[in-house]
Amino acid sequence: METLTINNVWMMICTALVFFMHLGFAFLEIGLTRQKNTMNILFKNIFIITVGLLLYCLVGFNLMYPGFAENSLGIFGFGGFGLSSPVVEGSLDLTYNKGYTYWTDFLFQGMFAATAATIVSGAVAERMKLGPFIIFTIIYVGFVYPIAGSWKWGGGFLHTLETPFYDFAGSTLVHSVGGWAAIVAVWLLGARIGKFKNGKTQAIPGHNIPIATAGVLILWLGWFGFNGGSVLSADPSSTSLTLVTTCLAAAAGGVLAFITSSILYKNYDLTMFLNGILGGLVGITAGADQMSPTDAIIIGSIAGILVVFAIAMVDKLKLDDPVGAIAVHLICGIWGTLAVGLLGNLAGIHQFASQCIGILTYALTCILSSFLIIFTLKKTIGIRVSEKEEIEGLDNAEHGINAYPEFRLNEQ
Repeated sequence: METLTINNVWMMICTALVFFMHLGFAFLEIGLTRQKNTMNILFKNIFIITVGLLLYCLVGFNLMYPGFAENSLGIFGFGGFGLSSPVVEGSLDLTYNKGYTYWTDFLFQGMFAATAATIVSGAVAERMKLGPFIIFTIIYVGFVYPIAGSWKWGGGFLHTLETPFYDFAGSTLVHSVGGWAAIVAVWLLGARIGKFKNGKTQAIPGHNIPIATAGVLILWLGWFGFNGGSVLSADPSSTSLTLVTTCLAAAAGGVLAFITSSILYKNYDLTMFLNGILGGLVGITAGADQMSPTDAIIIGSIAGILVVFAIAMVDKLKLDDPVGAIAVHLICGIWGTLAVGLLGNLAGIHQFASQCIGILTYALTCILSSFLIIFTLKKTIGIRVSEKEEIEGLDNAEHGINAYPEFRLNEQ
């Protein structure tokens, strides 16, 4: 009983840390975009966490953990609407899990569920209508994410492969699921006015880099819960190793992104430094419990380099991602998932093959589902604000108020 209490308290602390990450995402997004869209971005982030939790309670949790029958295909299951805790003799069944109670399980997993849509929020910032984004979030967080998550974390077909697909804390199941949807959304939405002129990429600076920096540091702190909680207990050896690998990958990602961008662009770009830290965090997330400190530094370093080149590649493809979400969450999520088969305790050809199967499975599922949702919205109610609204800012167009009414600037 004492061990369960210790484990459960640790899991609740991690739940709080993952919740705190949503403030980090909000700060990062508003900091890297223009002030005339601040209210809109904050509204979306608040909507995602509130509605995401409600949807996960009503349908998501039991879609993600349906309890697949022994001979089922492990593709789809549903445990019923709402939450129904296991009860024995009128009290909560404390044998539900050796590491935590049913309620803690729901809340911890619910925090993860909202993150996928938050990734998309940053990528489509400054030009997507709020209404269609809300509809997309409801469908993607409420149904697509938990069904896809059940294939691994819910004991579905990817978990039952001869060599099971491995994703410790969500490089693919969370970050790439959001990243694939982000790239589809950005493609269907089009670039912001002024982003590409005469075939050349034009920088559109964020209005508050100090806030963006605070957002990244909050996210790094929150990742202690994201990865540390994914141990699913307070086991000292596993938890402490996971936190060490997480921190080292983040540090390596930031340093290598800063060095790479300095060599390529001949300046010290703080935003590349920040996205390199996030890339390192995303990269280590798939195998944080299986890596040595040296492995973590290698994974983070490669992620940091990938971020710089991926951001440049996204620009060359004329895709407008204001916060670098595609580079950080999709590209580094893929790399981190592959790294499980290349480095650490699980490295091997069979594990690498399983990792590839998992990546391709989620790529196809997320691309098709997000395209179907967003394309339908585009052809029916429209997904992009008017040119006038975009120039004036979404704060005025969608909310009728500015985030900084006393410091309004004339922005392009």
